This record gives sequence, C-alpha cells and structure tokens, in this order.
Amino acid sequence: MDLTENTLESKLEYQGHIVTVRTDRVTLPNGGTATREVVSHPGGVAVVPLMEDGTVLMVRQYRYAFSQVLLEIPAGKLNPGEEPLPAAMRELEEEAGVVPEELIDLGAIYPSPGFCDETLYLYLAKGLTRTFCHPDDDEFLEVEAIPLDALIGQIMRNELSDAKSVAALLKTHLFLKE
Repeated sequence: MDLTENTLESKLEYQGHIVTVRTDRVTLPNGGTATREVVSHPGGVAVVPLMEDGTVLMVRQYRYAFSQVLLEIPAGKLNPGEEPLPAAMRELEEEAGVVPEELIDLGAIYPSPGFCDETLYLYLAKGLTRTFCHPDDDEFLEVEAIPLDALIGQIMRNELSDAKSVAALLKTHLFLKE
C-alpha cells in the first residue's frame, strides 16, 4: 500500500522569525482528502559535552512554552545556510563554554513529525577545553556538570523530559558501551 499523501494546495498562515505555519489540503492513500497543519523550522543541533571525568555539561534554561526551567544538553537552531557541524561547535561554546577535540555524529531525529518538519542533528563532544560561555542576548542559562549515569537514571525515572536530551544521552550511553 502506498502511504504517501500528496499536496493539493498550501496556504501560508504565519511567517515568524523562527517558524512558518502553513495549512495544506492533501489527498489520502484511500482517495479522500484531509487538512494538515505544518510548522516549518530551520532545524537545529544538540550536543552532549562529555568531560573526561564522565560528567556531562548540561544547561538549565527557562522554556516559555512549558512555563518551567528545563535541564537540557546545549542546543540551538541552524542559521540560514549553516551546516550542522559548525553550528554544533558554535552552540557548544556559546552555551557550555567548551571547545571539543572531537565531535561524534550521533545521527538526526525528528522531534515532532506529526506537525513539524524540524530535523535535529545530534553530536557527542569529547576532548573538551574550557573557554567561556557567551549565550545570545535573549538567552539566560546555568551550566551544570552531571554524571552521565545519573542523567540516564533521571531519564528512566521520567525526571528529564526534553526529547533531544533524552535521545542524545541514551545514544551516548549506548555508544560508549560499544
């Protein structure tokens, strides 16, 4: 069975600084039609900065959409035309104040494919040298070193909910066991 949906028409609903929202009318595999709301996002990167002592540099940051401070790995959106690897290097230094000797590609994930086309590129950073944090002007965060095993425990107890962090930390945990 062909599961593909084909676009019949597309209407721009909103053009923001980061996202674009459109409404599409599509044909369904059974011949019917449906409406799809799509949020377009430029994509982003997320990095697990693993220190020599087995701790991970995490950031605490207020997330307005959830009205709470979340614990996350350093991450950020791609700038227009920017490739993921240099973006990962940039975000790592901006948010965690470190520069890596090695960035290991952990793959890409689609955080919310039901309505958003965002792709997040995940990396593991090793051989870290401390520099200094210089977050964006509208970004306020605290950096905290937490043992990787403790973070895996938090994930399994549902105490760490950020999807990119969960995926990247679990991938890092499995990568290090190989």
